[in-house]
Amino acid sequence: MKKRFYQLLGLLMFTALSAQKEHLSSFNTLSVTYKFHPKFFLNAEGQLRGIKDFAYPDYYEIKGGVGYNLTKNHKPFIGIGRYVTYEDRRLDKEEFRVWLQDVVDVKTGKFKFENRVRAEKSWFYEPQTDEKSDRIRLRYRLNISVPLNSESVKPGTLFANVYDEVFFVTTQKPLFARNRVFGGFGYQIDENFGIASGYLWQREFATSGNRNLHFLYLALNITIDGSDEKNYEFPGAD
Repeated sequence: MKKRFYQLLGLLMFTALSAQKEHLSSFNTLSVTYKFHPKFFLNAEGQLRGIKDFAYPDYYEIKGGVGYNLTKNHKPFIGIGRYVTYEDRRLDKEEFRVWLQDVVDVKTGKFKFENRVRAEKSWFYEPQTDEKSDRIRLRYRLNISVPLNSESVKPGTLFANVYDEVFFVTTQKPLFARNRVFGGFGYQIDENFGIASGYLWQREFATSGNRNLHFLYLALNITIDGSDEKNYEFPGAD
């Protein structure tokens, strides 16, 4: 299992180097998780992406929501967010999104397999053409992580992470709209701060033509949890 995991991680890193010939974009994330109750937690996240120009952000999102620890390894969540895209440094599209998701973790030895299912409803507005539209999208992500220098993720732990996520849009064609693959590493600095970085490949399918996006992912994760039993998690590029 470990050998195959590291082989996949190495393949992703090799693909990232090759992707630079096509185009390399930036994907920067700040996330905050606050556990204010033994069962409930809040999560907020901000993102900046430079899709066309690595150094110039042309997309951002702000989102958040509340989750419930149904069991230690089962966490339903509801969220809302605002997503904005720029084209030629002009506002191109605004999106308001609500979603429901369910996350079930399965642990085998040091490996954690996170299964996440999400249903989203989005409303769009394009100010340049004054057009409005909406969308319903379904997503599934299998996220695999493993600590490298300890038995579990805790302060001072270096970990590796890979995942694959598929996207289905039920309100337009094609039904299979996107595939997203990630590989990288993270480090839990202390009880509150963790960092992560890696390569994310995104394949988008559309009637007007398919395209590949290649991202260098950088993340800062902040956890505020006063309970005795803490659960350090890698949110992943979302």
